[in-house]
Amino acid sequence: MVDYALQRRAALADVAAGRVATADACDAGVYLLQAASYHGRPTARPCPLCRQEPLVEVNWIFGERLGAAAGSARSADEISRLADAISEFTVHVVEVCRSCRWNHLVQSYVLGTDDASGGGRRRRRTASP
Repeated sequence: MVDYALQRRAALADVAAGRVATADACDAGVYLLQAASYHGRPTARPCPLCRQEPLVEVNWIFGERLGAAAGSARSADEISRLADAISEFTVHVVEVCRSCRWNHLVQSYVLGTDDASGGGRRRRRTASP
């Protein structure tokens, strides 16, 4: 698992210091905002910039064996089912504020089965947020 807390902290410090405009930091696209609405999991953490609403975490999946599903947002249940069927793929967790459009990569991790043909034992388990 890779945690991006240090980069997040640096990005927020850049905004606070005026090195990065808030508009540049709050650049979530329409697709990401829609994914946050449909596939996102609400957190108890308020947005670090606008503090208007809690952040939402969205899970994005990437991997050669995912086919058309690669590069899409998925729920935790869908990811769990894929982890039992696909040999290897990466999950990227992105936090999103639907009010001000702040977004940042929070963590990434690899899931999948033991064998390249799929259908084997799960090699790695979902990381706890």
